[in-house]
Amino acid sequence: MPATEASPRSRKLDRPPVERLYGRRRGHALRPRQARLLAHTLPRVRLSETAAQSPFAAFPCPVRELWLEVGFGSGEHTAELVARHPEVGIIAAEVFENGIVSFLARYVPEGEEETAALPPNLVLWPDDARALLRLLPEASISRLFLLFPDPWPKARHARRRFVHPALIPLIARVMAPRGEWRIASDDPTYQAWVEETLAGQDRFDIVSVSAIRPEGWPGTRYEAKALREGRTPRYWTLRRR
Repeated sequence: MPATEASPRSRKLDRPPVERLYGRRRGHALRPRQARLLAHTLPRVRLSETAAQSPFAAFPCPVRELWLEVGFGSGEHTAELVARHPEVGIIAAEVFENGIVSFLARYVPEGEEETAALPPNLVLWPDDARALLRLLPEASISRLFLLFPDPWPKARHARRRFVHPALIPLIARVMAPRGEWRIASDDPTYQAWVEETLAGQDRFDIVSVSAIRPEGWPGTRYEAKALREGRTPRYWTLRRR
């Protein structure tokens, strides 16, 4: 290949993201209890488009800063953040309905889907995280978490990845100065993609890259599964310039 010709991977980096970054919204059919959580509990903690434009006011208690988790899965990491940092407003984004109801079930006894108290420092965004990034005020997020996202390993799916050159400016816009972005992945293809994407941007400094989960990072079931199956996760800590 001539030196002036872009590599196949580099050509993929130049392609814009697709309209939708996620796959299915639902796996198996929801059971009655799960359907009630979706119908009655989610609306009580859902962040509206209007509230997203003034997110500090979206919480019923005062919060000193905002953290955002993109793709929280079943929510074990988010739940740890909520419990450990009551002074921080946690915005948790996830489109997969089965994961959302699994997370909400942590807080809601059966039969109390309409009335059970929910953590005052938590709101959910059950939609495309990019739409949320466009609504949030500039420099409003102090920490962003992207932990073990769907790697979209096939080449034709590369544009579905949240870590993408075209999204870096959008992510950087909402990050506070010196704000921290944590990324973790156990997929070698995604790891290589992250490395190349980060090398081509100038909005974040790479503070650390590690094969061992840094202190203070709550674990996830995806990480545990990766370790059981012999895969080596990689953890990035980035800092907004």
